[in-house]
Amino acid sequence: MTVRRVVPNLRTKAVEENRDFYGLLGFEEVMNLGWITTVASPSGPQEQVSLMTHDLTAPVVPDLSVEVDDVDAVYAVVRESGAEIVHPLQDEEWGVRRFFVRDPDGRVVNVLSHR
Repeated sequence: MTVRRVVPNLRTKAVEENRDFYGLLGFEEVMNLGWITTVASPSGPQEQVSLMTHDLTAPVVPDLSVEVDDVDAVYAVVRESGAEIVHPLQDEEWGVRRFFVRDPDGRVVNVLSHR
């Protein structure tokens, strides 16, 4: 399995203010679904930060997202390990297949692949 990118997810009630702040650091908005906005570096588009008010289909806002080349394979490995699955593997309407898992310190990780 290959990790394609890692994105911190920042829970916020002030999406626009945070988007503008990260703009001062050189980030530009690349996605806005209303409940999640992602900003990225124009010179390195895989360098991103997501700003989230909530998650549309999951019970919690994940602490970070890890994009992998084969989410089904990662899901199988994680389930076999006995780690806590917080949100089941499913296809989302915005074009990703994902699940959430809790790390040993309690952080929630969104593991996904784009379809």
